[in-house]
Amino acid sequence: MAPLPADEPPTNSPAANSRRIANRLKRAQGQLAAVIAAVESGADCRNIVTQLSAVSGALDKAGFEIISTAMQDCLTPGASAAPGRTPLSLEELRKLFLSLT
Repeated sequence: MAPLPADEPPTNSPAANSRRIANRLKRAQGQLAAVIAAVESGADCRNIVTQLSAVSGALDKAGFEIISTAMQDCLTPGASAAPGRTPLSLEELRKLFLSLT
């Protein structure tokens, strides 16, 4: 496998995770804009609900990705929270995860 270019972080690095999550949220933002436009234009309710479902799914996936990253960070031996952040306890992670369901 070819090494990553010098300016590309590893795919499981905090920077790569943040970029992946931000991209997901930006896609959801675009989908939400489409839902708003559909509502404002009086589009068919089936189309609006389908688009809204896509937005909801995209946000759920972003939330799960954030929690997954936090779990990896907290459960990896020797890992610590990012500077300026308090590490999450397992109970806090559990509550965050369940809040998405």
